[in-house]
Amino acid sequence: MMNTSSTRSSTATTVQDTQVADAWHALLDDVAPEQVALLRELAHSAPPSLAEHFYAGMLDDPRASRFLSSEQVQSRLKPSMLRWITNLLTSGPDDVDAQIAEQRLIGDVHARIGIPVDLVIRGTRMLKHQLYRHIINVAPPPLASATIALVSDLFDLALEMMSHAYSVARERSTRLDASYRMFSLIQNIGTERERQRALLLDWENALLYRYASAPVDVGTAPQLAQSEFGLWFSHKGLPSFGDTAETRQVSALIASIDDLVSSPGENPSTSLPSIRAQLAQTRALIGMLFDNIGALEAGRDALTSLLNRRFLPTVLRREVALASESSGGFSVLLLDLDHFKAINDAHGHDGGDRALQHVAANLAQHTRSSDYLFRFGGEEFVMVLGSVSADQAVAIADELRERIAASPVTMSDGSKVPVTASIGVAVHDGHPDYERVLARADAAMYQAKRNGRNRVELATAAMVEPPGSRLLSAR
Repeated sequence: MMNTSSTRSSTATTVQDTQVADAWHALLDDVAPEQVALLRELAHSAPPSLAEHFYAGMLDDPRASRFLSSEQVQSRLKPSMLRWITNLLTSGPDDVDAQIAEQRLIGDVHARIGIPVDLVIRGTRMLKHQLYRHIINVAPPPLASATIALVSDLFDLALEMMSHAYSVARERSTRLDASYRMFSLIQNIGTERERQRALLLDWENALLYRYASAPVDVGTAPQLAQSEFGLWFSHKGLPSFGDTAETRQVSALIASIDDLVSSPGENPSTSLPSIRAQLAQTRALIGMLFDNIGALEAGRDALTSLLNRRFLPTVLRREVALASESSGGFSVLLLDLDHFKAINDAHGHDGGDRALQHVAANLAQHTRSSDYLFRFGGEEFVMVLGSVSADQAVAIADELRERIAASPVTMSDGSKVPVTASIGVAVHDGHPDYERVLARADAAMYQAKRNGRNRVELATAAMVEPPGSRLLSAR
């Protein structure tokens, strides 16, 4: 099924590319020399003011501000936009294939970020109209009219190609997200059910103890949403179970419980029966959700039983959305085993497999229930840590590194083989494109390798990911 869908999408893309390429060539073949000269002049004078006009208009829309207000976005997007406008205005017949590839890439990025397509169309319209004004101001009417028509067609062709790439990518993401909701990220449903039930009960018992021992200080009780159960439900339970009446009810119950805990009134004990009743409802609903959830083995790595990279984009999109809706953030750890080839060479692939399974089990044992652990490929693992600061993420990474180094692998002949790992840590910086945080974690991991291995490195602003890095192109 997946192969058929992929083939169909590839065929559609090829047909679309050919149609747009033919129309683009036909358009450029009829361009007069004076129009070419005018467009080149505009390309050198107009783009900076166009970019400012674009931002001034788009940031008035709350939806657009979510994608454009980040300093990281503006520092990167403005130069990229200027290049895009310049390339579009100055491209010739020999540049058509490159133009089509560029528009396809932009459409893919827009889909990955999740920017609404109507905002893309609005932004394009704003740029066109501002450019028309420039043309009218600098060219005589006959030349201005012909050039405005040419610019309109150029922008429309670019938008057509972008929109097609966007729709294909969004369709692919939608299929993947649907599979993800069917595939429980909880690898052992029975065990996870009991674990979350126990965590919820632990929180309730801690609250009861606080009410009994220090009623005057009850308002400082920790929030259920920030408990280990609450973090699990927010970062993992919700996307696993999907948007259902039950998950919405659990969210409402958590919020209601936290309101009662934070505003207990003069006699806190009067709110206790309501809190306990809502906790009982929460437990019942969570039990129902576990009863209905299924597991698809296609999302699990056969060797380590960890998640494979198939659902990593879905998880990262969810974390980006959570971060934009709250003051919290997330971090990505990219872990690579050191000198893994030497283990394979000395002990064969069976020895290498043992090492991977051993490290995977070690990592899984010390992963918080709200976090995600993937086998990324080869000897690499990825962890997504929800609701952590940079210091917390580095501390978690360093603890994992120490545990791996302190736990050698037992080979089939009984020998002990030491294993270490280099770990790159990247904190989400507000940019809506999740692949940037993954690429920065990759760059930090390589920095750890260069600095001696068996260490943790935090990605810095200086670690700029190169275009077309191995992670961005590995799909």
